[in-house]
Amino acid sequence: MKSASFLLALLAAPLALSAAHWPHWRGGVDGSGVTTERALPLQWSATENVKWRVALPEPGNSTPVIWGDRIFVTQPLAAEKKRTLMCFSRADGKLLWQQAVEWDQPERTHRTNPYCSASPATDGQRVVVTYGSAGVHCYDFAGKKLWSRDFGKQDHEWGYSVSPVIHGNLCFVYHGPGEGAFLAALDKKTGKTIWKFDEPKWNTEGRTDGFQGKSDGIIGSFSTPILVKAGGREELVMSFPQQLIAFDPATGQKLWWCDGLNPLVYTSPIESQGTVVAMGGYFGNSIAVKAGGSGDVTAKRLWQHVRGKGGIGTGVIKDGHIYYFATGNLAACLELATGKVVWEERLKVSGAKSDTWASMLLVGDLIYMPNQAGDVAIFKASPKFEQIGLNSVKEPGNSSLAVADGEIIFRTHNGLWCFTDKRQTAAR
Repeated sequence: MKSASFLLALLAAPLALSAAHWPHWRGGVDGSGVTTERALPLQWSATENVKWRVALPEPGNSTPVIWGDRIFVTQPLAAEKKRTLMCFSRADGKLLWQQAVEWDQPERTHRTNPYCSASPATDGQRVVVTYGSAGVHCYDFAGKKLWSRDFGKQDHEWGYSVSPVIHGNLCFVYHGPGEGAFLAALDKKTGKTIWKFDEPKWNTEGRTDGFQGKSDGIIGSFSTPILVKAGGREELVMSFPQQLIAFDPATGQKLWWCDGLNPLVYTSPIESQGTVVAMGGYFGNSIAVKAGGSGDVTAKRLWQHVRGKGGIGTGVIKDGHIYYFATGNLAACLELATGKVVWEERLKVSGAKSDTWASMLLVGDLIYMPNQAGDVAIFKASPKFEQIGLNSVKEPGNSSLAVADGEIIFRTHNGLWCFTDKRQTAAR
């Protein structure tokens, strides 16, 4: 085991994110869904402001990641029993290479959650992908496999979707949900396990969410961990069933934990001004707590919503307000400090299919919100609701947006799109 001081030095890389890169699901390791880009297009369609589009072989829910001129996408090939990583040129959408892992063993998932639903992660030299029972794999930028890890069977009736996070010399991966789920830190260069946290067996009696009255119901987390800076240190924070936990990213030591979530969690935590917000799924609980604490901080929670309206996608925080997509096809705004509802509004959409599994993107004071119909609604991150745009390619999908150098990369079930318009700006 390497010393904690050595690992802390390896973790000293800044959290700042270049505009030319979108290396993780939701951008940087803070998982904020916030970009410094201000020249993103405000208008596009299947024929307007399209730089290129390439067809994809079958549906997939993962979000692309970007490093410079490379785009990486995880893609199932169900009939061939393969799980693949595809590398595209950002200049023209050309497929540069594709690497596959064959897996012919049965693995449960929801019919709307294809295999390979976890997004890749990259540091500019390597790309890490997680494929559930088919393992964790690392490739260089030429497609050469550097290492693989087999963590055994991953078994959950709704499958998996938690994306890896690379920070410093470590790669954080979650092998779950399901029996034997765990969170681990791997050496990104070798795949060696540095530390491992075995998820406990949760007590689901008296659950208050959408499975209220059912002793078991659905249990599990689909939450990607985030890195938070608080109290002069870094914390790795993840929403587990019923509990939000912060770890020392170098050693895996539990720093603090907060009860109050429900047994089913879809969204990742979000953080601003030292406050971490976690939301459960399917009429689940939402909680807010200050980072930087020690031990059990449940009694110090800022607020809790029981049977809240949090959906599947993760929201954003701007100027003391939380924005998220709520159950019932509503966009919503809450006060960060109190959890008070400021507004709930239905977004204008192109058709009847207005549900979303995607997460929000914050561009200045504008929020870009994809839905399952291939729409992206644009509205102001403001205590006063105002939708300013709606763009659609009319292809279904569940992915979030990735951005780089004034371009939006949008993955649908049918294709990979690149939108750009240098004449317009999203600055407000």
